[in-house]
Amino acid sequence: MRSIGILADTHGFLDPSLFNYFRDCDELWHAGDFGKGIAEALAAFKPLKGVFGNIDGSDVRSVFKKDMVFSCEGVNIFMTHIGGYPGHYDARVKSLLQSLKPQIFITGHSHIIKIMRDPKLNDLLHINPGAAGKVGFHIMRTVVRLKIDGKRIFDVEVIELGKKSAVIKK
Repeated sequence: MRSIGILADTHGFLDPSLFNYFRDCDELWHAGDFGKGIAEALAAFKPLKGVFGNIDGSDVRSVFKKDMVFSCEGVNIFMTHIGGYPGHYDARVKSLLQSLKPQIFITGHSHIIKIMRDPKLNDLLHINPGAAGKVGFHIMRTVVRLKIDGKRIFDVEVIELGKKSAVIKK
């Protein structure tokens, strides 16, 4: 069994509470728009998988790719930053989802938390963890935590980190 923390759109801000929320996670998956220094801080904390986003510079793009296809506990995952959601996929991504047939699709970019099944694509689980950072039009900063055991995906949780304007610096 693996416990996974999923986040995106940090835009250079790493909420200190994430280290508590992700304390028991085995690994972290970041769906792009890291911003400066975020990948290094997360990778020092837990094993990290990720993709670059549209705001990421050469420092992040030299480490992470645009798309990532991998397996966790026998579950196939496809992750990219700009992908859309069921019924509204980016054309490039829709073609990849049809050929790869993942059980989980993770994307970022919209800053809108969205977790839903896609019955038209083998009932894949679509996850956009929303935005964990302070930049963007979102109001609430969010991340996702879940568990995978064999082919079973469970305990999917949305964690609200607080309103982006309510971030208190210590």
